[in-house]
Amino acid sequence: MNPFPELLKSDRFIVTAELNPPKGADLEPLLRQAQALSGAVDAFNLTDSAGANMSMAPIAAAHAMLDRGIEPILQITGRDRNRIALQGDMLAASALGVSNVLCMSGDPPGRGDHPDAVGVFDLGAEALLAAVSALNSGEDMYGSALSGATSLFPGAVANPGADDLERELARMEEKARMGASFFQTQAVYDTAILEKFMQSARDFGIPVLAGMIVLKSARMARFLNDNLPGVSVPQSVIADLAAATDRAAAGVELTARLIREARDVCHGAHVMAIGWESRIPAILSAAGLRDARGTVG
Repeated sequence: MNPFPELLKSDRFIVTAELNPPKGADLEPLLRQAQALSGAVDAFNLTDSAGANMSMAPIAAAHAMLDRGIEPILQITGRDRNRIALQGDMLAASALGVSNVLCMSGDPPGRGDHPDAVGVFDLGAEALLAAVSALNSGEDMYGSALSGATSLFPGAVANPGADDLERELARMEEKARMGASFFQTQAVYDTAILEKFMQSARDFGIPVLAGMIVLKSARMARFLNDNLPGVSVPQSVIADLAAATDRAAAGVELTARLIREARDVCHGAHVMAIGWESRIPAILSAAGLRDARGTVG
């Protein structure tokens, strides 16, 4: 197994993918899925109740993945827990050998399956990154000494399609200052938007993995346009998806094309297949990636 931090230092085009822990206690389907993809994907994001929909805490899945030699990236959101619980979770993750963490604010609870839940949002992404830096130095956020420092490798998210790109880049710079060691982006479907973003983002000297949600239909594309801030699926792509006789093949080819175009722009791709994880190997093959350990072409 190649640890994720070491891969990011290489010239290799990195591929990560997103998996959702189960809404239940059975981890085996997720672990089988990760095992099947482990030859093609370098590391797996494990979501923290994605979309504010309640699911198993990702620490359990991350620990189980490590036991099988699979590299996890633990997503940590500030939505559901205060700074005491968040620091406690990160101490627990480090004690279990989980080192990669992605610090996020999280989606509002009203969007999920427990709409009456109260959002905490005690720490935003920048403050979470600062907490990681403190824990890695052997202290908590308030300077009290720990009985053992963590060894966490923190990342953060960015949005190339943000309406206010200048503000987004300023937040990205602040996240870098707070210790972010890699970035994964919101889904981007226009390489020109990604290139414009990277013209400034590469100045931070931190690896960026371009996000891609695999589109299953024109309807899904329209939904993302209407509901995900900063996501803009071009009308030409929507028209192609609407006209496709094989929607799965169209979604695979679109994502593969985006990855091919991203290879000259950023350090890697973050694939969010949302139920189509079994198609990730076909996507990477069509993109010209033999697997996560090398390239062809």
